[in-house]
Amino acid sequence: MDCNVDGAEKVEDERSSSPAEAQSPVIDRNPSPPPDTADGEEDEALDAIGDTVYSKHWLFSTLTRLIHMVTENTEGDSEGQMQLSHDDEEDLCKVWDMAMDKDVAGFLQEFKATDILLGVIAKSRCPRLTEICVGILGNIACFPETCLTLSQNEDLAAVLLLLLGDTDPPTLLETCRLLLTCVSQDDVSSLWLQRIRQQTSVCSNLGFIMCSSTNTDLLEKVGELVDKLFDLDEELMKSWITAQPSKEDDAGESRLDVASCLLEAAKQLRSESPGGLEVYLHTFQLLTTIDEGIQVLADPDGPGKALWDFVSDVVCEDFCQPNDLSVVLQEQKSILVQAFSVLQALYRSQEQWCSKSDTSLPLTGTILRVLQYHSEGKDDGTSKEETKDEQLQILAEITAEFLADICNHISKDAVAELVKKGFLTEKTCLTAAASLHANFKTSFQHLHSVLSETDPELADMVRKQFPV
Repeated sequence: MDCNVDGAEKVEDERSSSPAEAQSPVIDRNPSPPPDTADGEEDEALDAIGDTVYSKHWLFSTLTRLIHMVTENTEGDSEGQMQLSHDDEEDLCKVWDMAMDKDVAGFLQEFKATDILLGVIAKSRCPRLTEICVGILGNIACFPETCLTLSQNEDLAAVLLLLLGDTDPPTLLETCRLLLTCVSQDDVSSLWLQRIRQQTSVCSNLGFIMCSSTNTDLLEKVGELVDKLFDLDEELMKSWITAQPSKEDDAGESRLDVASCLLEAAKQLRSESPGGLEVYLHTFQLLTTIDEGIQVLADPDGPGKALWDFVSDVVCEDFCQPNDLSVVLQEQKSILVQAFSVLQALYRSQEQWCSKSDTSLPLTGTILRVLQYHSEGKDDGTSKEETKDEQLQILAEITAEFLADICNHISKDAVAELVKKGFLTEKTCLTAAASLHANFKTSFQHLHSVLSETDPELADMVRKQFPV
């Protein structure tokens, strides 16, 4: 299946730093070293972790203090929520930052930090502490060797998958980041996929987040995780997309309609995160590559009509506007490829309600405009590199095929409206004819035939350049 993210690059991106507040942005600086604790250069060298300036002694003492802290809190008030002191939180965040370093991650693994952090997570009654611990594990998992060791811990894997049912957004964000890091690494991805298939609550928990959260960062990361899972495991995608929303699984978890959840998240991200929206559109594109996905989307009672209306509106309102220059296609090409792929699959599977939709004429106009922009980009003086752009070429091919599907049965009334509303002009008409004439002769002939009845001048112009 098509994959929109390179695994190695993805793992690199998943390294996270300790946030100042309840979020965890990725940073591109080296973290500040913890306070010096050794005397003399020789002692400092012995105390240093690998080639870093980080102190083994400081790290030992911090993790030991963490164990005592959680143990004391567990033995105390069993109902009250634990609070981290400012100093404890600051030191733990330093560990989080330090774990971005490969030597430190390896040292933490040797020190059995995974087991320590697992114990803390299991006993924690402090959301901030849980978030930090999962964040540290996420950074440890960014390196293949440490990720392999971490992934072999069955108890940790079980706890992490259960954490997807947590109610704390920062904890959910770090958990999804950690899981995405693991499934993106070839050595352990199959192991995690097997666990996720077996843990049925994963589907319902991710679905609940997508349809109910308004946290942009969390929705983006959940979308990336679901997209990666579907891209790697077609059987998992089939089982999730066909799960009946009204039934409860063996664990008593109520199932949500995954396609509708994906759509809700995409709507939430539309204005906040074009990159996040693109991820969800790619996930829908993956769904259209399997029969089960097409069947769900084409079902009259399914989410297909709502998805068609939403993606059509996005394409027509957010991209390739009449006043845009042709160069905007370079900026928008990636998301347009996903959007048009989804729309074309929906059109072919349910042409009846797609063609009757109020968005059909503006959508056809947008397709014509994209083809025109692409044609103008090829003709101008800066086009040499663009013509070699594989993604632009894919976009041109998809829009040409989509236009051919539409023109194959286009009515006289529709063509007349396209002309009346300014969608079908002399420029766009010739561009459309050029894209159809060579490879879609039936669609070209039908369009020309209908055009001859509605606008003879345009039809003559087309006939002169492209003999029928």
